[in-house]
Amino acid sequence: MAAQRDYYEVLGVSRDATADVLKKAYRKMALQFHPDKNPGDATAEEKFKEAANAYEVLSNAEKRARYDRFGHDAFKGGGSYQNAEDIFSNFSDIFGDFFSGGGFGGQTGGRRSRNTGPARGADLRYRTEMTLEEVVSGIEREIEFETDSNCDTCNGSGAKKGTQSQTCGTCGGQGQVIARQGFFQVATTCPTCHGAGQTIKEKCASCTGKGRVKAKRKIRVTIPAGVDTGTQLRVSGEGEGGYRGGPSGDLYVEVQVRNHERFEREGSHLYAELSVSYLQAALGAEVEFASIDGNETVKVPAGTQPGARLRIQQRGLPILRSKGRGDLILAVDVTIPTKLSKDEERLLREIASDRKEDVLPPKKGLFS
Repeated sequence: MAAQRDYYEVLGVSRDATADVLKKAYRKMALQFHPDKNPGDATAEEKFKEAANAYEVLSNAEKRARYDRFGHDAFKGGGSYQNAEDIFSNFSDIFGDFFSGGGFGGQTGGRRSRNTGPARGADLRYRTEMTLEEVVSGIEREIEFETDSNCDTCNGSGAKKGTQSQTCGTCGGQGQVIARQGFFQVATTCPTCHGAGQTIKEKCASCTGKGRVKAKRKIRVTIPAGVDTGTQLRVSGEGEGGYRGGPSGDLYVEVQVRNHERFEREGSHLYAELSVSYLQAALGAEVEFASIDGNETVKVPAGTQPGARLRIQQRGLPILRSKGRGDLILAVDVTIPTKLSKDEERLLREIASDRKEDVLPPKKGLFS
């Protein structure tokens, strides 16, 4: 078996190619090796599938990152496209504006409109906000949203109960009308049925012939401890309802963690400021600090300098899907008094004298 070619090489692009560059490169190759242009050419067919497999991976940010790191080993079994029909259906947005609805090898009528049979509902995204305190423990939250679902009255057909939709006479149920232009067959949405492949004489009263109704959904989702802004949680089967009896899509809950007034986050570690007096810094002390979990006793070593960092292990945030936690790192801020009592000033001057350090003389009074 021949070794798989590098996907970037297949599309003829650099490894830092943008999404637009990838799409243009794929369109160019798809045009060159399209089955309708190369009937019976097995080599062109393989190149057509090879380009589709490359684009399918590189156009997906997550898959591209895995491929960049592990190469073809990240996708055991190689490319997922084994025939042109799968490619046409998956990349309809690319082929729709310049390729036909014809089948492989130039046969017409091989691909039916996707509007005529059961189809999976779309995936939905929902964004929810959390506090840093909620990130520590994780939460269960009820979310409510509105989406489209299959009309139960007509089971998505759009036809009045007891009646049936009819095959569109204009497109023969394909949802598209096709015209040949040179090598290609150009498909456009049927003007009669608007792509449905069916026409309805008596419309369902519940959905007014659309086959879809708006529905409010309310579900509870569990958000685990340790999530961060941008974390996405997949809730299977809770997305948009399927079409004509098809399965529902999935719901992706995206987390947004609010900024905290005292803590800054870096991964699972937390950073904060610890204020101590100049005497505590010089002599050492044990001071109280309000951590994300509650009060902590922090030991400040003698001679601690301003800006020094004290690390308290396992007092940061939980590591997502792990039993471990990050650390709490405290930057020491040493406060210097702006006014001293006479006794404080006298003692400090004695210390300065013992250490032979030059200091300013005491201020003289008006009558001294």
